[in-house]
Amino acid sequence: MARVQKLTEEIVRGIAAGEVVERPASVLKELIENALDAGARRIDVEWREAGRKRLRVWDDGEGMAPDDARLSLERHATSKIRDLNDLEHVGTFGFRGEALPSIMAVSRFELVTRTAGAPEAWAIRAEAGRISFDGPAGAPAGTSVTADDLFFAVPARLKFLKSDPTERSLLFRAVEDASLSAPGTAFRVMSEGKEALSLPALEADGARLIERLESLWGADRAASLKAVDETGGSCGCGGGCRM
Repeated sequence: MARVQKLTEEIVRGIAAGEVVERPASVLKELIENALDAGARRIDVEWREAGRKRLRVWDDGEGMAPDDARLSLERHATSKIRDLNDLEHVGTFGFRGEALPSIMAVSRFELVTRTAGAPEAWAIRAEAGRISFDGPAGAPAGTSVTADDLFFAVPARLKFLKSDPTERSLLFRAVEDASLSAPGTAFRVMSEGKEALSLPALEADGARLIERLESLWGADRAASLKAVDETGGSCGCGGGCRM
């Protein structure tokens, strides 16, 4: 019988990453949600080879100071909760502090971030979770995260991915879902080197949301929907409803 032994930190990172990063679309979902939590009004998305070769998200949100950028790459480091009581009032998409370290563990990774008014941006690069660069860089205010060669560190995961068209459709679905939850944010998608989607920022009410549905699904389909925009107490509901 094999003896019990403690797993190495590298193996632990790989296992934990598998719980968060299943495929390119799950990476994209996490990065877009981080961007929205940072107050982004514009999000640019780029992918190559259906996200296997490159997946990049840039936002014009508040950015991070260098120390915060480093901490964001440590597991269970987050700015979104401080104690257990905060779990009852979470108002962000994410709060566990697992997305960035998980993505970093399975890709050739780059984080570039800059706060408004900072003299320079800060970049951190890593391969399979091992940081190779941590220093100043030139970039506009906001944050960009690039994950190249996804799963190169755990090639067995690649065989579970579907065909490129299927993985691309899941990437588009992730953008569409996020854009419907954040109509006040503009989205732009570059797919395989070509602009595939451009959505302007809209007012965050039901009537304007119908405009976003028109952009995504076409005017005929959106015409059958009635705008919904209701708020009661601490809850609200907005969208389109077919009567």
